[in-house]
Amino acid sequence: MSSLADSFHSAPLDDDLRSGLESQGLQVSRVGDDDRAAADRWLDAMSRGFLDGERNDSQRAESFARSRYRRKVGVYDPQSVQPDEPVATFASWGADLTLPGGATVPMCAVSSVTVAPTHRRRGILSRVMRGELRTAVAQGFPIAGLTVSESGIYGRFGFAPAAAAATWEIATRRARWIGPEAPGRLDYVTREQGRDAAARLHERTRLASPGEIDMPGGHWDRFFGTRPDAEKAEKLRAVQYRSPDGEVDGVALYSVSENEDDWAASTANVVLLLAATDAAYAGLWRFLLSLDLIGTVRASELSVDEPLWWMIADQRAARIRIQDHQYLRILDVPATLQARTYDVDDVIALEVSDPLEIAAGTFVLSAGEEPGVDVVDDPPLGVPLVRLGVAELSAILLGGVSPVTLARAGRIETDDSHRVARVFSSTTTPRLSFWY
Repeated sequence: MSSLADSFHSAPLDDDLRSGLESQGLQVSRVGDDDRAAADRWLDAMSRGFLDGERNDSQRAESFARSRYRRKVGVYDPQSVQPDEPVATFASWGADLTLPGGATVPMCAVSSVTVAPTHRRRGILSRVMRGELRTAVAQGFPIAGLTVSESGIYGRFGFAPAAAAATWEIATRRARWIGPEAPGRLDYVTREQGRDAAARLHERTRLASPGEIDMPGGHWDRFFGTRPDAEKAEKLRAVQYRSPDGEVDGVALYSVSENEDDWAASTANVVLLLAATDAAYAGLWRFLLSLDLIGTVRASELSVDEPLWWMIADQRAARIRIQDHQYLRILDVPATLQARTYDVDDVIALEVSDPLEIAAGTFVLSAGEEPGVDVVDDPPLGVPLVRLGVAELSAILLGGVSPVTLARAGRIETDDSHRVARVFSSTTTPRLSFWY
């Protein structure tokens, strides 16, 4: 862990968070890294919040061993029948977010946000979110991020969808491959070998995709079913692509759902596909679309601008659904905007509002190879001014939505939305390839 992530992990709880919940007869505390009993109860409450079944002892032990990097917060009701089980859960940790141009910025990643149905509409989520974001700011995180189950919750805290995800369903017999023929070699590998290759490939590739983050602890074993409590891991198959030089440049993980009425119309479910080169990308996708007895290939968390679209003869063979995925929330405007790169030299002023009063202010962005951001009292004359909320600024940060679109939607105010769009444009579509 970095020093920033370490200090945030052990930082004390926000005073306003603690006092606000105590005024409601509730208690809030961090779950200690070595407190197995409290961690088990926290996991039980979190699992219930996400409609999962009760965890068994093996699952609890694995979660305890693999989640110590997370800052886990629980809200407790001393008057409940089970006072040691949280009525709300919240987890966060330090991550590394890729920005346009390949630069990264420290991010407070948020996950496991739940409130028990018995304690809804008491403002618990609002207090915990506000308190933990204030702690993230105090520790020096310039941005926060999360992936959401309920997309309508987080806008009021300044979060906005910044990287969408695509789910594909491809009719293989109709698609017909017209992409390049990759010169490398494909081999099945063990799930352990696939996991290790994927970890290396993710580090090779994540800086090329705005929106990607470093993989959270324990996620690789969860993907590949290589932890002792994994369920149905035997259904997973891993295949790797090696270049003519012998370099492992790609790996794919998939399972098969059999069609009992017609085995030749079974479905391959792609869990993960990582490719460090164009050849590996083409080789792996061609392999998946030509699997025996497979009539449909399904894959999710893909980019909304996949090259695969141009590698099949019949594009209507692919049914594609787009949805919001990676949400971002800027906490420090100058630090975040200075961290990314810009393809044009220009100067614009940003008048930012913030419902939590964390990142509000007026800023002058000097875009270019060495960007700079100044905090000013009033926007300077002769410089285009953009009035927007911190959610809208977070949405355009990665280039996933154009300021022109947001201006037409009434979400931002500016006299020259096209000029602003050129500043925030990115040649690479943002993407996050997993949930956290």
